[in-house]
Parts: sequence; C-alpha cells; structure tokens
Amino acid sequence: MLRIRFFALIAIVFTILVLTGGCTTLGPPVPVASTQAEGQYAHAEDLYRSGDFRAAAAAFLAAAKIDPAIRDRASLGAAESYRSLGQIARTAALLQRIDRRKLAPDDNARYGVLSAEVALQRGHPAAALEQLGGLPAPMPADVRQHALDVRARAELATGDRLGAARALVERGGSLPPAAEAANHQQVVSILAGMGSEQLTPLYASLAAHDPLKPYVRQALRQSGRAMPRVLPQPNQPVGTMTAAAAAPQGYAMPPKVALLLPATGPVATAGAAVRDGFFTAYFHTPVTRERRPAVKVYDTGGTADGAVAAYRQAVTDGAALVVGPLGRAAVAAVFGQPSLPVPVLALNHAQANVPTPGGSFEFALLPESEGAQLAARMITLGLHAAVVFRGNSDTAARTFDAFKTQFESLGGQVANDIVLPEGSVDFASQIQAALAASGTETGIVALLRPEQARLLLPQLKLARSTLPVFATSMVYGGTEDPTADGDLDGVQFCDEPWVFDAQAGLPDHAALASQITTAAGPAARLFGFGMDAYALMPYLGWLRGHPGSYVPGATGQLTMDSFGHVQRTPIWVQFTGGVARPIAAGIEPQSAAPTLPTEP
Repeated sequence: MLRIRFFALIAIVFTILVLTGGCTTLGPPVPVASTQAEGQYAHAEDLYRSGDFRAAAAAFLAAAKIDPAIRDRASLGAAESYRSLGQIARTAALLQRIDRRKLAPDDNARYGVLSAEVALQRGHPAAALEQLGGLPAPMPADVRQHALDVRARAELATGDRLGAARALVERGGSLPPAAEAANHQQVVSILAGMGSEQLTPLYASLAAHDPLKPYVRQALRQSGRAMPRVLPQPNQPVGTMTAAAAAPQGYAMPPKVALLLPATGPVATAGAAVRDGFFTAYFHTPVTRERRPAVKVYDTGGTADGAVAAYRQAVTDGAALVVGPLGRAAVAAVFGQPSLPVPVLALNHAQANVPTPGGSFEFALLPESEGAQLAARMITLGLHAAVVFRGNSDTAARTFDAFKTQFESLGGQVANDIVLPEGSVDFASQIQAALAASGTETGIVALLRPEQARLLLPQLKLARSTLPVFATSMVYGGTEDPTADGDLDGVQFCDEPWVFDAQAGLPDHAALASQITTAAGPAARLFGFGMDAYALMPYLGWLRGHPGSYVPGATGQLTMDSFGHVQRTPIWVQFTGGVARPIAAGIEPQSAAPTLPTEP
C-alpha cells in the first residue's frame, strides 16, 4: 500500500512540473562542444568585442556548422551581431532557429532580451515589455544594460515617460563615464517632455531618497521652473584613523595630478590665487599623511580651447587626476568631450548646465549656494519675512534669485525687493516704504558690496529699524577695517572659515596674508578654494559613496551629492566693533536647517 502511494506521489509531482514549465529547470544539460567549435566560437567573440560585427556574425555561423552541440549558442551570437548591425530581420530569423531549452541560463536571458528588441523594432512595445518581464534574475551586466535600454525605449513608445526614465536611471550606474553623461542628459530630456504641470506634483510625491528625484528636479529647472537648492547636511568628518590602518579612512591620493589653471589671459589673477592656495595645502600636508602626488601645472590661457588642449596633454603625460579648469565655458568644453579617460575635479560649474560626467567631479564657489544658505539661516532663526536691498550686479541678482526660491520653499515671503542703483547715496524713501509693513518675524537682507552696505546700515539706524540684518560674503572685503566697518555692526553673513581662522588644522590666515599677496583681501577666498581643491583629491571617491561625510575645508564643510557636485557649508560671521568675528554656532554643522533631498 505504501509503495502504491509512493508511486502515486511521484506521478503527481511529475504532472505539476510539466504543467508549470518545470521542464526548463529539469531539461537536458547544455551539451559540451568540441575543442574546434569552442575555438571558433572564442574567435567570433573576439571579433564581436572589437566591434567587427559583420565578421563576428560570419564566425559565429561557422562555429554553428562545426558541431551541433554549439549550434544554438553560436546562432545566438550571430543574432546579437546582426542586431548590432541593425539587421533586425536576420536577428529574428536566427532566433526562430534556436532551441531555447538548450541554452545556458545567461544565454537564455540574452535570447529573451533579443526577442524583446525584435518585438519593439516591429512596433510591438507591449509585447517587448512582456518578454522583459519574464527574464530571470540576476543577469550578466551587459545583458542587464541591454534589457534596461530596451525597456526604456519600449516604455517611451507606450507613452510612459516616467517608466522610461526609471529604466535609464537604473542603467546609468553601470555605464562608462562618457556614456553615463549622455544617459544622464537623456533622462532629463525624457522627463522634461512631461511638462512642469506633471513634474511639479511628481517631484512632491517622490520620496527624499528616490534615485529619480534629482533628475525630476533638473527637468523642472530645464523647463524654467525655479527650484530650491538642497542644502548639505554634514555629519561625519573624513579621515578617521584606526589602529590597524596605515592611512586615514577613505584616503586615496592619486599618484600624478595635473592642475589646469589660467597663467595667462584675462583671469590669470584668479588662477594665481587658486594655484597658490593649492600648493600651500600641498606643502602643509602633515607628516603622518605624507603622500604628496607629483603635480604638473598646465596653462589654459583662460579659454575653452586652451583648457581642452591642456586636458589632452595631461592625459598624454600620464595624469591620474585632472584638477581644473577654472572658467565655466572651459569646464563645459572639457566635460563635453566624447570621452574623459582621466577623471576631472572641475573648479567651476559647467556653462549651459552641461552634466558632470560619471567618475568626474565639480567644485565651485557659487553665489546661489550662499543665497540658499542665507534663506535657511533666517527660517531657522524664526524669521519668515524678508526685506531685500540689493545691488544691480549679476552676482547680487543670482544670489537674490536663489535666496527667494529657497526662502519661499521653506515658508518665507519676500516682502520687498529693492534694487539700489550704483552711485546713489540716499535710500531714505526706499527704507521708509520697506519698513512700513514689517513685523517681528521680518529680517533685512543686504546683498551689497561693502561700500553700499556702509551707506545703507546707518540710514536703517536713522529710520529706527531694529530688524536683524543678514548678508553673504560679498559684504566683506576680506581685510579688517574697524573704522570703515563700524557702520556694519550687527550684520550677520556667511563666509569661508579659513578667512577667520575658524577651522583647525589649516595654515594661519594672517601669517600667510602677510607673506603672500593672493592670501590677502578678496583674493583670499580663491586662495582658500585652491587649498580645498588639494584637500578634496584623496577623498573624492569616499565622499561620493558616503553622503554626509565631509572634508573640514578652508571654504567650509565640503560634502558631495550623488552627481559628483561638491557642496559647501560656510560659517556665520557677525560684525562687532567693526571687526567680523565667527558666530560660535556657525562653526558647527547646521543640523537645525531644514533637511532636503540630494542636490543634482
């Protein structure tokens, strides 16, 4: 009786396996091909990898004729070769001749993706998506990339731009740097096609750490929508030393560095300040971390063409990392090359929003960043209305736009925006009108150069204003002048910590300023920028993979977003007795500031 039950159970299991497709798992093993056939197959693979797809197809077909044991696998290789040649009809014909049951799991996945590609090319995107939905996981990296590419095109063909964008974002992380940059731009373009009416609620609905959110943000910006910045949240300094480690955690200094700066041309003075700061940090490296790279400086001439030529020469000379160039047009030109064989730490934001290629990085002193920081500072202090006085410069306009967008996104309101023309000295009427409706939660924002700010502040006092006044680094000339700056007492502004010796471990600012002209006055900020360019080099990879980790730099606490953009958290400073002094709380990470998702 037990024996009868046993055989009955076997029969039931067998029936279930057949009905559910179990034959794929329990089917015949993949046959072993002859040495001659395998050799011909390997030759065909080499041709395929070299990009000679026509010869590869012929070689695969020749291998299929040598031994029936390799026929299906070799036919699949020929089908892939014809697909690469754009000959979809021949790809489809070969797929029909293949016995899928005789393919290894990875080749089975290749077959499925090719079948989906054929369906898509023949105008059946829904069928292509159905084919892709049945693919096994995990898949080889190249098959996965192909599958995601087909999925993105199929989703787009069905009108699902969001699905297409998600597939491309998932694909982007495994692409080489040049292809990743193109993939990035494609995602933004696809999303921008949805229009701001759809993107705005979509952006609000996405979780903070959704990988698609930064792309939606960029698409909104591209459509002309002003977007608030995502403020960094530094929480863990880099360089932790452990007893077992010979180097600080995350430290990986490149052995040979090229520094691309303008030694001649219209911006040579700025280039000199950055260069001097860079080499000051180079020689200030503590003995315990003595891993100085070989550094060669290349003159870009301050032009885009000069920057590209300097980059190519640096590659020829064997550089492992290129730092620079400095101008926005130059950065865009370097980033826009077909390939970047050596990664770049660009020292500006690329012109025309050219994306940062994968594997490269971008570091800039942007006025927009300070405007956003100022907005968050006021909200943190409980101020929800702002009266703005600003100059008519481009820097003031960019700072104001960023401040306004950030302030309003956090619940604030710009009550007045007053542009003070150059040369005017009497602001009494503008001040009276602006202060008429101000309340207890109002702050004054002065986006002015020192000369204009020194005219505005006494007139605010004459108007009996008791409102707190905030500014950005443009309000401070970089040199102590208690007599002239006495009129600015009480003004709070954000700036670089090194200028005020507010960051431990860095060279003394006053001592350097007395010896090196580029370390004094307004140029000091570029000098500090150069020091930070050097300090960032060994931690670029670590920062990108560890959100919240920061380099305690001369220009602020330096973090990095997922797109390779270095973000800067400055300190807060206040004029007291005509001297700008750091506010103690401003030296610490601003954890009280509103938390926003990662900045693209």
